[in-house]
Amino acid sequence: MNISPEEKTKLESFAQSIGITYKDISNLKRAFIHRSYLNEVTEGGVHHNERLEFLGDAVLELIITEYLFDKFPERSEGELTSFRAALVKTESLAETAMELKAGDYLYISKGEDLTGGRTKPYILANTYEAILGSIYRDQGYNSAQDFVSRTLIHKIDDIVKYRLDIDSKSRLQELAQEIVGETPSYQLVESEGPDHNRIFTMRVMVGPHDFGSGKGRSKQLAEQQAAEVAIKNWDSLLKKYTLK
Repeated sequence: MNISPEEKTKLESFAQSIGITYKDISNLKRAFIHRSYLNEVTEGGVHHNERLEFLGDAVLELIITEYLFDKFPERSEGELTSFRAALVKTESLAETAMELKAGDYLYISKGEDLTGGRTKPYILANTYEAILGSIYRDQGYNSAQDFVSRTLIHKIDDIVKYRLDIDSKSRLQELAQEIVGETPSYQLVESEGPDHNRIFTMRVMVGPHDFGSGKGRSKQLAEQQAAEVAIKNWDSLLKKYTLK
């Protein structure tokens, strides 16, 4: 795979930002190549990142499973499975990839770029897994494990504490009814973008109080994200509104 000096500098900058020194930087470049990009290149030997994504998905599952097994010896298999699913779901991985600014390094088609491909959750989540796959291929399991520990595993504490593995709207409703005697309600704040790529923003209210907002490709997804924000900030919001 050809890599120009400019590409090499940019890729090495990303590698440095995630604390990895690649033996072969082409492994990292391949992790950033979206399938759509192949429609616009003429050079041979360019492959998209889906095989690395496949590998990274398997490595990620092992790393998270091993971590949860050791950290929560008293938890059942069902609970551990639920925690793992919440940690590695598309939204979680996409959020982490966005924090790493992975979207800035993607090789995607012009059309995909124009429709917001660099910020689409499923593309970012897949890219995170592909990056992990590239680290595993280049550096081995220990480096891959270290990368996940530094970038993703910290989220597990909130997942367990606030039971974010449970449907967020259901959990928020339980909390609000139990503690303040209110049933949360949801309001549409705005919808933006073309019909095929519309983004909704929903606000969740507990009584007359604003408990946060969320975005999603449907009102239901936006409501789930808003409920998750409310749960994460529950204690501070109760104090703010002197509800407890």
